Amino acid sequence: MRPLLLVTLIIIALVVLKIYVWDADDQKTAPARPTSAARSGGALPVDIYVAEESVTDNTVYSSGTIVPNEEVELKCEVSGRLVDLNIHEGSYVKKGQLIAKLNDQDLLAQLKKIDFEEQLAAQIEARQKKLLDIDAISKEEYDLAMNRVNTLGADKELLQVQLEKTEVRAPFNGYIGFKNISEGAYVTPSISIASLVQTNPVKIDFAVPEKYTSLVSVGQEVRFEIDGMDDQFSAKVVAIDPRVDEDLRTLRIRALTNNGLGMLKPGMFVRVSVPLGSNESIMIPTEAIVPVLKGKVVYLYKDGKASEVAVKTGLRTDRAIQILDGINLGDSVIVSALMSMKPSMPVTIQEVVNLQVAP
Repeated sequence: MRPLLLVTLIIIALVVLKIYVWDADDQKTAPARPTSAARSGGALPVDIYVAEESVTDNTVYSSGTIVPNEEVELKCEVSGRLVDLNIHEGSYVKKGQLIAKLNDQDLLAQLKKIDFEEQLAAQIEARQKKLLDIDAISKEEYDLAMNRVNTLGADKELLQVQLEKTEVRAPFNGYIGFKNISEGAYVTPSISIASLVQTNPVKIDFAVPEKYTSLVSVGQEVRFEIDGMDDQFSAKVVAIDPRVDEDLRTLRIRALTNNGLGMLKPGMFVRVSVPLGSNESIMIPTEAIVPVLKGKVVYLYKDGKASEVAVKTGLRTDRAIQILDGINLGDSVIVSALMSMKPSMPVTIQEVVNLQVAP
């Protein structure tokens, strides 16, 4: 049995050795697969876009929020028990309409008392005046009577002011929000009875990058859209924040629009477009821009090589970006294989694309 086992092992070893030799020969004789650069004679195939001037519709896009034209939390000026709450949630109220009334019985009693005292003081002053006219009393005695009349009059005015503070009236036309308290509750100046909002017109608050500060002005028209609505709305800029946000580097803007139909609700998210006019400028595909540490660069095709050029950009759209400096008309801008691109790298033109079909 041992000689037979030895012969079998020798045969297996020879077969394995033969297979290894064949694989080595195949690897030596098989031609290497050429890379894309090798197929192009060592140059990297790229797509280019020939820079040309086009009419640019300069529009800045932003997001914003609908804000009430006026909004206030209705509160009492003094503390007391709420005896009348004359509102319904969601109802419309007019300026000056009574919203809430606090208990004023103690103030009314004080006012009644002062009325009696004032009448008596007036009678005493009249008698003192007659006595003064015939020199029956001194001028000082008459002045005391007159001072009493004036003091009571001032006290009465103070009570009337305190009585007015027991009432809460609508400061402007608008809609009442949800009530926070009910009749019978004890309220203080810190407690909000309900909110009051004026929703026609409404304000649109949004912001634009600081570089567009000089291009936006009061009275300018802007457009905005709302998710779920097919209509496009317009508004006019009514105010521009005098300061730029130091953290976001944006400028806050407020526009005003009519809301007669009540479709626009405060708090809604809106997409705002701010038209800044149109002009002729160089636009290139956005994918041609390569961010670097000191700004932005593009690669141009020059004499079979990639040339790195720093650029200054302007407005951006979904597919194109405006070039303010760095590129001239007719320059061949490389728009593909940018991840592998290096300055002075050999490249070859694979396809010339236009702005609409640029990848």
